[in-house]
Amino acid sequence: MDGTGVPDPAPPPAAPPVKPPGRPCSPARLRRARWSVAVVFLVHGSVTGGFATRVPWIQDHAQLSAGQLGLALAFPAIGASLAMPLAGRISHHLGARAALRTLLALWTLSLALPALSPNLYGLCGALLVYGATAGMADVAMNALGVETEDRLGKPIMSGLHGMWSVGALLGSAAGTAAAHAATDARLHLAVAAAVTTVLGAVACQGVLDLRSTPDEHPPPRFALPPKSALVIGAIGFCAVFAEGASLDWSAVYLRDVLGTDAGLAAASTTAFSCTMAVARLAGDRVVARFGPVRTVRVSGVLATAGGVLIVLARHPAMALTGFALIGLGIAVVVPLAFAAAGRSGPAPSQAIAGVATITYTSGLIAPSAIGSIAQATSLTGSFLLVTVLAGGLIAGAGVLRAPGRGTARRDAVPTGDPKRS
Repeated sequence: MDGTGVPDPAPPPAAPPVKPPGRPCSPARLRRARWSVAVVFLVHGSVTGGFATRVPWIQDHAQLSAGQLGLALAFPAIGASLAMPLAGRISHHLGARAALRTLLALWTLSLALPALSPNLYGLCGALLVYGATAGMADVAMNALGVETEDRLGKPIMSGLHGMWSVGALLGSAAGTAAAHAATDARLHLAVAAAVTTVLGAVACQGVLDLRSTPDEHPPPRFALPPKSALVIGAIGFCAVFAEGASLDWSAVYLRDVLGTDAGLAAASTTAFSCTMAVARLAGDRVVARFGPVRTVRVSGVLATAGGVLIVLARHPAMALTGFALIGLGIAVVVPLAFAAAGRSGPAPSQAIAGVATITYTSGLIAPSAIGSIAQATSLTGSFLLVTVLAGGLIAGAGVLRAPGRGTARRDAVPTGDPKRS
């Protein structure tokens, strides 16, 4: 039992050895697989960043009110939550590499759909597809990331999610340039969809190719996540809630609570995003040195301290430091939650999908929850809740403890007992 009072997750039974159907993975092959899946994460992030910059154009094109836009923007999370459990079955039938290549292509191509939507109904349908393909590709790439990490024998998940953040920054930079040049979003997003589809297809050629054994039963189309995923997902919920609250409300907090100008208020979002990206890229070395449990405990301390600074801030510098600390504190939590889910039992993609569903839900409700609490009390009171949830990372870090090497799960692909690549 961990010092937090949370029992350590039971290690899964050792799987019987499976004879590799071809040549074993050499160190060079594993390095190629690592960088290939890193590019996949970058592509996934760039699609998200590119879409976010053109939301105002899409709103004007479809002639939507703020309320209608808010309704439409709930559909990506709905689509992702509904479709993520299907990723395991697709990987079972196609194999991990072909499944990822297919799902990533569907996701990148769906980037063009929202800008083509003429009204609210069309946009809701487009964003439902956009979210569904995003969620399935998310599960597939995280599963392969965990498998690649296991075979390398060192942490890489934080760095992979750091590449996602880099991709989001690149996509948003390209989208900002297109918007500044008054480029029609239909043209911009169509070109972006084509470029990311080609880049994703090339990257997928280098990922591990895992396949199911002939006698293996396919996973269910829909299934409730295992209990282990619910516990691990609670940690991810706390981190993503703090992330969503900080991204959407940091600038408003500095403007309304501390009376700063728009430029300084916007700097809070930049400080948060940059510290989170840098921490993710550097996080693997920290995790390798201290382990996931101690890393998340310290991360929780940093995020909690950041929340306290924000709540007590009487000067913009205190709040800016607070948001930077939250970004630094939560950066590695979600990658470690996915890694822990992938190792938590015999159905890794079901567990990863469960954790992903919880984190998507957290990201969906966080902005509106902060607004509701602010309306009932104050914006400072809202960030008191963020601070409490950040403290939950300290208390719950023990659920991320990795299983012993002797019983470590061989794979993280949603097909049970995949063959070696």
